[in-house]
Amino acid sequence: MRRSQLVVALLVGCGLWLAVGRTGEAPPEAPKEQTMAEQTGARPGPMPPLSAEEAQIIRHKGTERPFSGAYTETVTPGVYVCRQCGAPLYESSAKFRSECGWPSFDDELPLAVRRQVDADGSRTEILCASCAGHLGHVFQGEGFTAKNVRHCVNSRSLVLRASSAPVQWAIFAGGCFWGVEEQFAGQPGVLVAQSGYTGGRTVAPTYEQICTGTTGHAEAVRVAFDPGVTSFEKLARLFFEIHDPTTLNRQGPDAGTQYRSAVFYFGDGQRQTAAALIEQLRAGGWAVVTALAPAGPFYAAEAYHQNYLARNPGRVSCHRRVPRFEQRP
Repeated sequence: MRRSQLVVALLVGCGLWLAVGRTGEAPPEAPKEQTMAEQTGARPGPMPPLSAEEAQIIRHKGTERPFSGAYTETVTPGVYVCRQCGAPLYESSAKFRSECGWPSFDDELPLAVRRQVDADGSRTEILCASCAGHLGHVFQGEGFTAKNVRHCVNSRSLVLRASSAPVQWAIFAGGCFWGVEEQFAGQPGVLVAQSGYTGGRTVAPTYEQICTGTTGHAEAVRVAFDPGVTSFEKLARLFFEIHDPTTLNRQGPDAGTQYRSAVFYFGDGQRQTAAALIEQLRAGGWAVVTALAPAGPFYAAEAYHQNYLARNPGRVSCHRRVPRFEQRP
């Protein structure tokens, strides 16, 4: 489809675009090219305030001008996160070229995107499941890819955290997720560090439910990383040194199964690597009780938990790095 067919694309795609700003104002200019260091939110951490154009789209359900977005033609590997809250939404591997004028994806990360009927009743709106920020619309049955789904997303609703290779994921539980998240967020190669809940029975648990210890979940941190910069082994080594893996269902003053030490692995390679590190620590005299379990549903924690220590510099983390692989207990 060429740009001369744009009118058709608009009608069957994201609908008639709305100029960002008041009625009658000219649409915004396309954003200028930026280096990765200049891109908003290029590293994990609190997201900067929204610009007026971003707020109009994300909070007031506007639509950017077609073919004006920074990510319309982008093919760089990485993970796309929500511009408002930083929650991971899409992997770049799900992005495809549809020529509709907006970034298109045929799959979202599990539990990352919420759907609801649009105000006009004719389309399905998609929102960030973590903060309810407006992303765009989803369409089915167009035949662009084998999945037959197209998430039509505003570039201004997204931030690409670029990777030199296809993104990999890891999930670690080591007590209060505030400190674990802070430790991982500062590591080279880490694209996303997100606090949440995993390993339990209750669907979409709340923090209040987790605190009862009855849902079976652990406070955990999901990490997306660039395997060209770091590795699962490096991250797992860090994990075993920033929390105490020898205390059962406890980290410092926090007690309960929700504070257990665990690695939720993606694939047998991660399981074997974590098991080998545990055996290395045990051989060095550390009575490690860390559990290993396959990764399952991960539910993002409430917004006020994300980047908590970075947003509250007066709070002290209970996670301190101890070189356990170099010293005996």
